[in-house]
Amino acid sequence: MSNPHEDTLLTVQEVAAQLRVDDTTVRRWIKFGTLEAVSLPHVGKRQAYRIKQSTLNALLASGTPLQ
Repeated sequence: MSNPHEDTLLTVQEVAAQLRVDDTTVRRWIKFGTLEAVSLPHVGKRQAYRIKQSTLNALLASGTPLQ
């Protein structure tokens, strides 16, 4: 049985806090395809994204360097 928290959607800021990086860095990883994210409709200046906890866990477990 899968963990119910695996499909939790995280904000860019939450991912940045977990990884101890700036949110601009997380946005760059999304833009370059390093980190898969869901794009949300937006009205403001910045695109809104959500990242699945399972996606983040898989990326960290793979040992792929985040640059």
